[in-house]
Amino acid sequence: MKNNPSLKGLLVAVVVFVGAFAVYNFLLAKKNYYVVDNPTPNTYYYKINNGDEGIVSAGQFVHVDLKKGKNSIKVFDKNKKMLYDSAFEVNKIRGLINIAHKDYYINDQYYGYNLKKDSLLLALDKIKIDGKEYYGGAKHFNKLYTEDFYYNVDEDYDQLIKNIQKVESRSKIFRKQDYLNYYKEYYKF
Repeated sequence: MKNNPSLKGLLVAVVVFVGAFAVYNFLLAKKNYYVVDNPTPNTYYYKINNGDEGIVSAGQFVHVDLKKGKNSIKVFDKNKKMLYDSAFEVNKIRGLINIAHKDYYINDQYYGYNLKKDSLLLALDKIKIDGKEYYGGAKHFNKLYTEDFYYNVDEDYDQLIKNIQKVESRSKIFRKQDYLNYYKEYYKF
C-alpha cells in the first residue's frame, strides 16, 4: 500500500472523534434518571406501574425506571398498609417522586462572566420558609411528582462556568433543610 496522506488524516480524525466521544460519554455526560425520595424518618414501600415492590428507607433516595406518559404508584407504610394510590405524567428525562409529600425547593443558580450575585438576588422574588423571607426566587414544591429541574437531589451544581459570554441558569431541587443549608453557605447572609 502506498503512503497516502489523505488516508492517514482520515484515520487520525476517526481516532480523535472516537476518543472525544468516549471521554464525553463516560466522564462528562449527565446521566438522566428518576428518583423516589424520602426525606422523613419513616420507611415506605411502593409499587410503580404494578411492578416489583420497592423500599425507600428514612432519609434515602432510590433510582427508578419510569416510562414516558402515564405512570402509577402505590405507597405503603412500614406495616405495608396502603397510604395512597396515585397517577402522574412523565414528559421529561429526569424527575423526582416525592413519596412523603414533603417540602422541596427548586432553585436557579446563575452562571456567567461579571455576574452581580447580590443585585440579581434582590431582583428575584422572595419566598417565606418557616416565617423567614429568603431571596432568590426559589419555587416551593410538595406534590407527588416534578420534573421542573436540571439537577436532582443527589447532584451538585456545576462548579465551572461553561459559557462566559452570557448569563445562564441551572435549576436544582433541594429537600427543605438542604436548601436552607445551601442558601446559608452560598449567599453567606
